[in-house]
Amino acid sequence: MLRIFIGFDKAEVAAYQVCSYSIINNSSVPVSITPLNIRHFPWFTNNDYKASTEFAFTRFLVPWLSGFAGWSLFMDGDMLVRSDISKLFDMKDDKYAVQCVQHNYTPQPGNKFLGAEQTEYSRKNWSSVMLFNNEKCKNLSEVYVNSTPGLELHQFEWCKGTEIGALPKSWNYLIDEECGPVDFSDPDLVHFTRGGPYFEEFSCCPYSEEWFRYYNESCSVLDRRLVC
Repeated sequence: MLRIFIGFDKAEVAAYQVCSYSIINNSSVPVSITPLNIRHFPWFTNNDYKASTEFAFTRFLVPWLSGFAGWSLFMDGDMLVRSDISKLFDMKDDKYAVQCVQHNYTPQPGNKFLGAEQTEYSRKNWSSVMLFNNEKCKNLSEVYVNSTPGLELHQFEWCKGTEIGALPKSWNYLIDEECGPVDFSDPDLVHFTRGGPYFEEFSCCPYSEEWFRYYNESCSVLDRRLVC
């Protein structure tokens, strides 16, 4: 069974719902999906003022939550998985502590969704999809993650550069952020990093029609005679 942790933010419940359903719908093997909900961690107090989501730092608890054993995947909630997630796990490599899409870009100026401040730093968005080799991430203890500055966590200063493996760019395609030619035409995973179709101002963004199709399917029931 594949262990998957998805960032959950109460401001984007629909995003989480569609993200998890898109995984289930396209997976060829059983998956275990866990929402990273900050309210499940009442002891967690690391609230760096630059955090733009409720799971900005709890994402780094995944190896600890996995008992530092096996492999686990973390992904932001504002994503749509369009391929079989097992293909991503098939790329795991034991020589690395973590694998991710290694973007090299400068984000567009201005705020992110909901007015969150846009911060430029190296390895931007690398941490939005992370395939953890949990046994090699034992320094990501709950104490360390709860007390370490956000930039240190998101810039992967908790491991050596040689321990960071690359994933194909199609597994974290940044909508409206990618510049220049891309080496694929049908991304496996799209990331609504500037705001997704669940916000009115982005209701017609790229891949919005597909997102709404998944949303409608995830809300469907066989017997529509519901009562309250």
